[in-house]
Amino acid sequence: MQNFIWESQSENHEDDDASTYLSIGDLMSGLLMFFVLLFITALAQIDEPKRVVIGNVIGEMKNNNINVKVNPETGDISIEESILFTQGSTEIKPQGKEFLRDFIPVYSKVIFSKPEIENEITRVVIEGHTSSEGDYKTNMELSVLRASSVAKFIFYEIKFPTQDKFSQKILAAVRGEIEADKTRDNPADRKVLFRFQFRGDELTKKLNESQNKNQ
Repeated sequence: MQNFIWESQSENHEDDDASTYLSIGDLMSGLLMFFVLLFITALAQIDEPKRVVIGNVIGEMKNNNINVKVNPETGDISIEESILFTQGSTEIKPQGKEFLRDFIPVYSKVIFSKPEIENEITRVVIEGHTSSEGDYKTNMELSVLRASSVAKFIFYEIKFPTQDKFSQKILAAVRGEIEADKTRDNPADRKVLFRFQFRGDELTKKLNESQNKNQ
């Protein structure tokens, strides 16, 4: 009889342990789900200013009849080589200068239209891109010189109300043929790209790193 009582108590103890483990497991699952939802919500809040900026850029380009390609996901603006440069040249042609005089003031006006937009955009990166035609070194040199030519034009050869503040955000970068089609010479790869660096991108990166550590 005593043995029976002891065994029954042992079984009850094991059942209690199992219930405890299940409760802890449920709690951990609940916490994980909470943090996942919190992470998703944070990302949505970070992306909202970015969407506002890109929407404003697209709208202002259309309102001012400036024909450029705006990536709706990133806000990147691609300007074809044929608009700005003669093939192989780093000197902006007259047609290109006329285009920049129309484009830059409108583009800059969007960036500085509201304090929250100005704060969200940390940099405006001007990237020179080439096709895969020619050797790598030449393409890289052509790329950086073209980006520099556009930056210098903005600094010294054009006047607009937000010029000083806009100039402080500009960063000329070289891309060369890095993103070009390596299978053929594609003229569309020869371009100058205006790319935003968003403050939210850094926050997203930190959230991703934090999420990875918690997994």
